[in-house]
Amino acid sequence: MKRRNIILDCDPGHDDAIALLLCCYSDKLNLLAVTTAAGNQTIEKTTRNANNLLHFFNSQNIPLAMGASSPLVRPIQTCPEIHGESGLDGFDFPLYEEHYDKREGYQLIIDTIKENDDVTVITTGPMTNLAKAIKAEPNITSRIKEIVLMGGSTTEGNITKAAEFNILVDPEAADICFSSGVPLRMLGLNVTRKILVDDKVMLEASKIKTRGGDLFVKLMKVFNENQRKFFGLTAGPLHDPATVISLIDDEVFTFKDMQVKIDISNTDLVGKTYCLLDKPHNTKVAIEVNLDKYWENIYSALRRCK
Repeated sequence: MKRRNIILDCDPGHDDAIALLLCCYSDKLNLLAVTTAAGNQTIEKTTRNANNLLHFFNSQNIPLAMGASSPLVRPIQTCPEIHGESGLDGFDFPLYEEHYDKREGYQLIIDTIKENDDVTVITTGPMTNLAKAIKAEPNITSRIKEIVLMGGSTTEGNITKAAEFNILVDPEAADICFSSGVPLRMLGLNVTRKILVDDKVMLEASKIKTRGGDLFVKLMKVFNENQRKFFGLTAGPLHDPATVISLIDDEVFTFKDMQVKIDISNTDLVGKTYCLLDKPHNTKVAIEVNLDKYWENIYSALRRCK
């Protein structure tokens, strides 16, 4: 089976870390490049985290480029309350060599799309880098197979009543991507909030005696503690791997075709994703998740990371 070409644009981030693990250990995906954005932490920290993760996953040969340090027009927002001072609190990586591509993140996206056929771009953070790439080279949209994002919601947000974090941080970038004409697949809070790293999940992961299992348990312990402190949740939702799993296993999520529009106003509704059924469709929106199959995919990847 031909593997799907992908770029991962991320802001690691505990859940981004598991999304990257899935990309590195799936036999269905061909990870061409990784780019980083500021979001869960500053760009310096998210890029360092991505570098550490690629080394840890024995994938340091994959090009990694530092992306945008701030949104297109708005001030930067980060989330140390959930991801900690480092952005990946809970796991101590060895002192790896920092090896970054000299290109800016958006330029690596452009070049990778031009050099490869049918590239899918996965975004698990603010969509700033992809938006910058589309603005700089609009013709790349015809070469992108699909944009798969963790972001938005058909219901309520998590940072404001209206908006989910990734969209809220850079709504203008999200608007550019959703208006690009490229097919989109949206995994939003309405499904990812159901994917909880509860006691059962932690017990099953603790039985996986691999480097991947150890990484998962240590990261998720801190992730859950912070979710409890900040949101009052007994278990944290593992949002970002949903994007990758939707490409690996088509039995996990159920999608519905909708038109998604982004609120870019300067009101309390900024960052809201309007998901409309009665307008021309631009997005496959996840509406249901098979939790057993979701976790089967996670555990399988953790076992492969030996």
